[in-house]
Amino acid sequence: MDAGCILMNLIMYSLKDKVIIVTGGSGLLGNAFIKQIVSENGIAINADINLPTDIAQGNIECDITNQNSLNNMLNIVLDKYGKIDGLVNNAYPRTGDWGLDFEEIPIDSWRENLDMQLNSCFSLCQKTLRIMKDQKFGSIVNIASIYGVVGPDFSVYDGTEMTMPAAYSAIKGAQINFTRYIASYYGKYNININCVSPGGIFNEQNPTFVENYNKKVPMRRMGTPEDISPTVAFLLSDNAKYITGQNVIIDGGWTAI
Repeated sequence: MDAGCILMNLIMYSLKDKVIIVTGGSGLLGNAFIKQIVSENGIAINADINLPTDIAQGNIECDITNQNSLNNMLNIVLDKYGKIDGLVNNAYPRTGDWGLDFEEIPIDSWRENLDMQLNSCFSLCQKTLRIMKDQKFGSIVNIASIYGVVGPDFSVYDGTEMTMPAAYSAIKGAQINFTRYIASYYGKYNININCVSPGGIFNEQNPTFVENYNKKVPMRRMGTPEDISPTVAFLLSDNAKYITGQNVIIDGGWTAI
């Protein structure tokens, strides 16, 4: 077998038989992560609030803001497979008033969004890491954002009613440093924990916003879920077993300028 074929086999089978939970797996990014894991012969578990539980199909109804729901989801996976190789913290719950201008954000909404997103990430990591510590292996990928790294460029919203929610930047910035903390804490147990920070992902947004964004980003286009999913899969694989505590930015060059 030549080197090219060997490399292709490594890529195709890099997640073979690994049991990987993806929260919010029915969403735009989550669906791409599920497909990527399956394409690399992994066992993808979609933990999402909007689907009925059918473990044979890899689906578990899960509300990440509810402790009992998290416990139930993890127990179902362990009962079925006896292990958890990977976790992708991707779910993105938010309040109905998400997206208000900064001056208009009620403090209770701010608190609720931090609780729904950041605290749920903490809780699921804590529960999963107890399992991975006993196993002495595992990988976690937290999905953050470029806006956890740099401040928003509000000019891309000119001509639209869109804005960047303040809580989003606070949550994603905290998530990145929280990832460094748990990576340091659990490294001795053969667990690697990283972040992926996407730039703007195209999702049929306001055309003016898309045009403004494309003009700024060096690669002159918004990202797609398929731009992000291969890196997430790589970080879950044994090929990345010595990579931990890192924040991998996938943004078409946005943060380079």
